[in-house]
Amino acid sequence: MQTKPRLLDVVALLTDLPEHGLVRGQVGTVVEILDGACEVEFSDDAGRTYAELALEPEQLLLLHHRP
Repeated sequence: MQTKPRLLDVVALLTDLPEHGLVRGQVGTVVEILDGACEVEFSDDAGRTYAELALEPEQLLLLHHRP
């Protein structure tokens, strides 16, 4: 089973990040793989980005749509 997020994977935050206005459970998309981190974009229902930041894989829960 895949354990590290890959490009375009959907992930959820495992911790609050109040300095960025993000809370545990918010869902984002991996938009870039960095050296040891993932750039994750958080968007609203209209597709407008409200946060984008580099996060460690340990801060993220990889979401699955299939078993």
